[in-house]
Amino acid sequence: MDDPTTLVLVALALVCTGVLSGLVAGLLGTGGGIVLVPAYYFAQGFLDIDVAVRMHLAVGTSLAVIVVTAATSARTHWRLGAVNFSILKSYGPGILLGVAMGTALASVVSGTALAAVFASIAILVAFNMAAGEPRITLGTTMPGPIGSFAFGSGTGTVSTMAGIGGGAVTVAILTVYSTPIHMAVGTASFVGLLVAIPGALGFVGIGWQATGLPPFSVGYVNLAGFVVCALPAMVMAPIGARLAHRLPRRHLTRIFALFLGAAALRMFWDIFA
Repeated sequence: MDDPTTLVLVALALVCTGVLSGLVAGLLGTGGGIVLVPAYYFAQGFLDIDVAVRMHLAVGTSLAVIVVTAATSARTHWRLGAVNFSILKSYGPGILLGVAMGTALASVVSGTALAAVFASIAILVAFNMAAGEPRITLGTTMPGPIGSFAFGSGTGTVSTMAGIGGGAVTVAILTVYSTPIHMAVGTASFVGLLVAIPGALGFVGIGWQATGLPPFSVGYVNLAGFVVCALPAMVMAPIGARLAHRLPRRHLTRIFALFLGAAALRMFWDIFA
């Protein structure tokens, strides 16, 4: 853990991770957690961090970075007129409840079964979107307050436990309810904030008394890992957001389908490997 060469190589790898996560966050409205969590997890392995705390640290630190990436990408999408605040108004309260539930569950149980359910749904949605436009729709508008609250709760719970910010789930839900892909991505970037801020604080709280944490950790958020990834991610997120609005709608939908499929496969790998 104290070898300077290893520390430098890990730091450079995390800088590259920050660049990629910021680009993904802006382009797809996802926060970049699907890139950050595995990167943090494997980086801790190289640094011989206690395996008992690796996943919690990876998730907590990822959520902290998503606060930055979601904020910068959301600002860009908002300026480009691609955020539906009426959806956020009905979706948001459920998100906050889901974050609280996800944080509580993360402190006492494994998220394996929940991750398996999400990964299965994500694979189906990815196939549905792969043709360029969703072939299956559940309606021309989002469901009423009860349905939106339920979707928000599920999104907040799954996303907090997985450290992925909620964008992947949100874009999938919004598109099957006929929301245009650019609007879905922009709105999802704001959902990332609703998930990441209370989620990161929650992981600080549940890890406050944890043992085996590396230096510069505040609960399950490692400040060194946060800074190394957050700075390049903050630069790249607006670039990804502007790129999203330059790509044809069909191409953006296919990119998201590939991303969602890859995310699901990574979750399956974590479950069964």
